[in-house]
Amino acid sequence: MFWAKLRPRTIQSGARTARAQPGRASPGSRAPWARLQTPLPARTPCSARYRRIVKRRGHAKALVAVARSILVISWHLINVPDASSQELGADWYRLHLDPARKTRDLVRQLQALGHQVALTPAST
Repeated sequence: MFWAKLRPRTIQSGARTARAQPGRASPGSRAPWARLQTPLPARTPCSARYRRIVKRRGHAKALVAVARSILVISWHLINVPDASSQELGADWYRLHLDPARKTRDLVRQLQALGHQVALTPAST
């Protein structure tokens, strides 16, 4: 058994008690930061995940999220005998994005800001 200095995530809906409050993660390993410091041509799924999260959550939370992702991958590789690792590529999330959902979300955001939106198909 190993300890990575990360606390388990809290999945809870409803009122929280004092014990259910998530704690602070200590600095721990520098693996997530090192994983993000790859040269530009060699982008990884971890660096893509970091760039997506840092926009809305900030640097520290994005690093902890990437650290947790690396920890989950490592746990599965160690504990599941048939597990194998496959690099998805840095653009995997972008390629698997649902365009209809993205359009709906952006229209909803514009309407929340007070704009009227009428969509017309783009001519190609």
